[in-house]
Amino acid sequence: MPSPQQARAQASAITSGKAAPEAEVSPSAQLRTLFDRPRLSPGQRRIAQYLIENITEAAFLSITDLADRVGVSQPSVTRFASAVGFSGYPALREKLQSIALGTLAGGPAEEIEGNELQAAVDAEIENLENLRRDFADPSRVIDIGRKLSSSMPLTVLGLRISVSLAEYFAYASRRIHPDVRLVTRGGSVAYDALLQSREAGGTWVLAFSMPRHAQETLTAVRVARGAGLKVALITDLALGPLADEADVVFATGTGSRLVFDSYAAPGVVCAALLQAMTDADPERTQARLEEYEQVADQHHFFLRD
Repeated sequence: MPSPQQARAQASAITSGKAAPEAEVSPSAQLRTLFDRPRLSPGQRRIAQYLIENITEAAFLSITDLADRVGVSQPSVTRFASAVGFSGYPALREKLQSIALGTLAGGPAEEIEGNELQAAVDAEIENLENLRRDFADPSRVIDIGRKLSSSMPLTVLGLRISVSLAEYFAYASRRIHPDVRLVTRGGSVAYDALLQSREAGGTWVLAFSMPRHAQETLTAVRVARGAGLKVALITDLALGPLADEADVVFATGTGSRLVFDSYAAPGVVCAALLQAMTDADPERTQARLEEYEQVADQHHFFLRD
């Protein structure tokens, strides 16, 4: 949304019959747009961050010098160039030089609104705003919360980087659900757990798949579906192989501005599903929470204020 000053300038230009000039984009913004498109590994993000922070110098470095500055191998730089859509490092450097030369020639001034950490927070705020719009109709969350609540047992699956979200959901849901089974190891261990859950009467799996998406997660989801379990998936992509295999997908953005992703929006989805589970069976929820508080008080689980 334009600022009041920009709006007045645009109105003046229209009144005078002249088109308002398009807002110039800073070098950092151009690079973030360039590097935000693909799903980069942590090592590749380090290269991207160095280029963003040192564009006027880095654009003229050889592949050897850039690798030395960042502390990565030359093949890593080549793979990075390919990951962001270039045929190789020379093609990427040509693009970087055009951006850097625009700066040196008096191009758009660098934004001074905030640092990289603040930019990461801004990106997460945008993810949460998008999620807020998705929650305008909460019926799907409420429906899946009921189904997860009634699944006996309920299986929670999260492998590799997704383990932390799965552990959070499993820890909280055990307070309100009598049989929650957490699967954080792939391969045959995951297969055994999923098959046993189905044999025990389970009907649903809540699976997490955060970038970078693990092949073993896709395989585990397929095993679950093959065993007769339904899968609700929390991920960052509404389309793709994992989404195609799931029965229900909650797709929400992750924070990708830093070397490692942050998960503000997926965390809120977890809390929303937990809320829906508590509302699905309020009597069971109240009884289990009261029982847990009695045990916690008896054994001094928590520090007293």
